[in-house]
This record gives sequence, C-alpha cells and structure tokens, in this order.
Amino acid sequence: MAVAAAPSICLPLASLSLTPGSCLTLEGISWQEFEQIQAAYDYRPGIRVAYCDGTLELVSPLPAHERPNRVITDIVKVLLDAQDRDWEDFGTSTLKREKKLAGVEPDTGFYIQNAERMRACMRFDLETDPPPDLAIECDLTSKTTLEAYERLQVPELWIFENGMLKINLLENGKYKPSTTSLVFPDVDICALIPELLQEAFEMGSSRMLRNLRQRLAAR
Repeated sequence: MAVAAAPSICLPLASLSLTPGSCLTLEGISWQEFEQIQAAYDYRPGIRVAYCDGTLELVSPLPAHERPNRVITDIVKVLLDAQDRDWEDFGTSTLKREKKLAGVEPDTGFYIQNAERMRACMRFDLETDPPPDLAIECDLTSKTTLEAYERLQVPELWIFENGMLKINLLENGKYKPSTTSLVFPDVDICALIPELLQEAFEMGSSRMLRNLRQRLAAR
C-alpha cells in the first residue's frame, strides 16, 4: 500500500515569536533569503540576526543582556572623550557582505579610526566602507556569529560574558585572544570594564560615569 507523503507546512519566519533567551538556527539559507528575513526582523526590536555561509541564527536576548551592553558602550565613550578622540556609535546596525556570505548585528559597533569618514553616513556598505573598528557583544556563544565577524574583518571584538571581558583581535583572518586592546592599548580594559560594571550596578550608571570622568580629568 502506498503511503501518502506528509504535507509540507510553510510558516513565515517573521510571524514567529521567540521567547527571551531562545535561539533558532536554520541551515541551507541563501543570501537572498537571509536579506529578506533580516529586513522582516528590522521592525521587531529584540531579535538579533546572524548569518554565515548558509547558516542563519535568530536570537532573542535575555532582558539582562542589554544592561551590560549599554553601560560598556557608555564607558567606551567616556574613555574616548577623555583622550580627545573622535568616535561614531553605529549601535546594532547590520554589518554584511554578500561576497563573504556573512552578516551580523552587533550589540554595538564603533567607528574610531574611521570616525571622520563615517560621520555623515546614514547607510553603509561594507563592500566599499570599512568595518567598525570595535564591536561589542554580550553573552556571545554562537560560532556562526564569531565566524561572521571574522569574515567581515572587524579588527577588534569584545565579548562580555559571565562577568568577564574577553578581547579578540583579528590576525590573519582569525580572532586571537588578547589581554591588550588596540583601541585602548594603555588601559587594562579586561580589568576596568568588570570593575566599572559592578560600580554601575551598586551605585547607578550615571554616578559611576560621573566618577569615571572625574578620575580621568584628575590625571
């Protein structure tokens, strides 16, 4: 007796709802499909998309994810301002290159060395524009996301997880762990960031940042 094949069901990904802390991984996704999905989720804050060589990941971060990211971002701005250096914060703007089959939405992306070049940019294209000088991620455990950053050639990637900051520097197309930041070579960033985050959680972010500005101004 012939057995009828089960009917296939096609669900629009944009209609899916991910619970905080969950991740959906799809294989065999074309670049065109990635761009369609990424565009659909552009209007749904809280969902992060990463793509590398046919693998697509949709992640819904936990609420506790965003707080450290915002505080670290503010700390970076204070440090750069104290050194009288220009910067541009591109936030979670999607980084992607079709030639590299890679795309990712950082928690925060900073242009520093290339700040002047990018300051008037409303929409950038990594086929012609440089990648951010620094990307920041909180609780990054995805191999897909890490490989996407490597393909996009972001020179410095910070990952904050489990109360620790890890610095990754691009070397010959691959990330190598480092205790020294290219952006802040004279600052012990791996020690400073967790210390300041703890202060922010104890006394409040605004007070911590005011204290940091005063400490830097007194030097």
